[in-house]
Amino acid sequence: MQLQQYIDHTLLKPTALIKDIEKLCAEATKYQFASACVPPPFVKKTKALLQGSGVKTCTVIGFPFGYSAVEAKIAETLLAIVDGVDELDIVINLIALKNNDWPYLANEANHLIPIIKEKGKTVKIIIESGVLTDDEVIKCCELYGPAGIDYLKTSTGYAETGATLHAVELFKKHLPQGTGIKASGGIRDYQFARQLIEAGATRLGCSASVAIVEGGEGTGNY
Repeated sequence: MQLQQYIDHTLLKPTALIKDIEKLCAEATKYQFASACVPPPFVKKTKALLQGSGVKTCTVIGFPFGYSAVEAKIAETLLAIVDGVDELDIVINLIALKNNDWPYLANEANHLIPIIKEKGKTVKIIIESGVLTDDEVIKCCELYGPAGIDYLKTSTGYAETGATLHAVELFKKHLPQGTGIKASGGIRDYQFARQLIEAGATRLGCSASVAIVEGGEGTGNY
């Protein structure tokens, strides 16, 4: 299995240096990963480094906790689009979810998703499945799937539990056909990456991408 096409090669550490981003982009170009996923301040630099490579530029919105105001997420989204981003991974407001405020989540989605789709960009919604019940995951599938997202994403990598086969299988069962599934968080070896894809994942978020595609053990944290 050629895993490269599934992987968002990722570096989201708050201490990331420009040289780290340069290395990430060089690796993404060499291995032809689906995208390089970087913190918002590095979008413009990443776009320039990846020019002509065929690799997409990806960033995160409301990362990692998701409780930014909707207006803040809109501002982050618009700036990333101006800077040339191709794909945006948005963390939902988990406080709203855990307080059963689904109208808030619907309002957040209705403000963000149309902006991204109007510009022809890819939108991925991160729900942090490792801290949710199965019922909450299913409700997220029912809310975000029909909203026109491109991918529902399992995790930020900052929660205690990252990607799991169970979460991917639950996504696949309850999302509309054609909605992608991105598994992320704790994916550090080829075997687990392959299992996630076989379970239904169509994209993987990894910082240990090089080790994974070479069949070795990774040590990076997403």
